[in-house]
Amino acid sequence: MKFRTATSSVARPNTSTEAPKRFSLRVAIWLLDNPRLSASPSVKHVAGHLLKQPARQGVVLAQSRLGQLMCRECGSARDQRIGHELLRQAARAGDRLAQQELNKTQD
Repeated sequence: MKFRTATSSVARPNTSTEAPKRFSLRVAIWLLDNPRLSASPSVKHVAGHLLKQPARQGVVLAQSRLGQLMCRECGSARDQRIGHELLRQAARAGDRLAQQELNKTQD
């Protein structure tokens, strides 16, 4: 009979939960930074969905990029408020792009 060691069971959950978050963040950033793809509203929609979970988990880059996307691309006041809040959170964490975006919208 084989028994699992405590170290192997502890190491696996950390890597399995971190990998999808990093992967979705990388894909979303790639989609938004690609000039040809980022022109499409459907691509922005997909990127927004990919950024949502990491932003909720406190990933500053995801908060910053999702906040920028929501402030620039969403027409509803509710989405723009959420975008501003995400930018504020990222700016408090020290993200310079979020700070610059907040300064643009306040002027």
